[in-house]
Amino acid sequence: MTIGDAASGLPADESGVRYDLDGPVATVTLSRPEVLNAQTPAMWSELSNISRKLPGDVRVVIVRGAGRSFSAGLDLSVARGEGDSSLAKLAQLSPEESADRIAGFQSAFTWLRNPGIVTIAAVQGHAIGAGFQLALNCDMRVLADDARFSMAEVTLGLVPDLGGTKRLTELVGPSRALEICVTGRRIGADEALSLGLATAVVPVAELEATVADLTAAVLAADRGAVAEIKALLAGATQRTYAEQDRAEREAQTRRVRDLTE
Repeated sequence: MTIGDAASGLPADESGVRYDLDGPVATVTLSRPEVLNAQTPAMWSELSNISRKLPGDVRVVIVRGAGRSFSAGLDLSVARGEGDSSLAKLAQLSPEESADRIAGFQSAFTWLRNPGIVTIAAVQGHAIGAGFQLALNCDMRVLADDARFSMAEVTLGLVPDLGGTKRLTELVGPSRALEICVTGRRIGADEALSLGLATAVVPVAELEATVADLTAAVLAADRGAVAEIKALLAGATQRTYAEQDRAEREAQTRRVRDLTE
């Protein structure tokens, strides 16, 4: 099955998330194509579960959406409903309880930054709100040419709260990040590439093959070196030049020792 196919071949999963393992590659598929993979707390719970059961030999995690869109964002029928996961129920909690609940939601996204794995978002169609933030938490984003990003939380009177604001700011700068977040506008694939939000943009038909090639390139590299490089780059913006130079020295020392033992 290709990334652009409908999900008729996917097994039913009440969580709305499918997890497939192929040696060192894990694929996480949002599998609610009938609602453009709109996300629910049940999906976030399963994403967190996947992070805990991920085998230690997994090196690459691919995140994708079944059907014609990556994710249309938060499922508004859940958010505006009367269940325990609704906004109304969240508002009834104490500030501390509400923050703890949101921290649980965030954990479904933030594990994708783990330096021990390389994460790739394969984005086709819409990636809105929570969908955009899911892609942002991945290390790389390969976009089909029909992809559209939007940080649409502001249209609901909300703020992005699933770990996307820091990465967005690092990629495009604070001024552009502010503009993207407060307008909630759609960002096409070509603009995403020019802004640095996309690693590559390819025709829809080439999305799966491009992700496979990128995955193969990552797997061809030394695992320990990849983990050290990811950690070095992730912390670079918080360090001074002297601190980054020191971090490089320390990482290289570890690599030399590992390679000669």
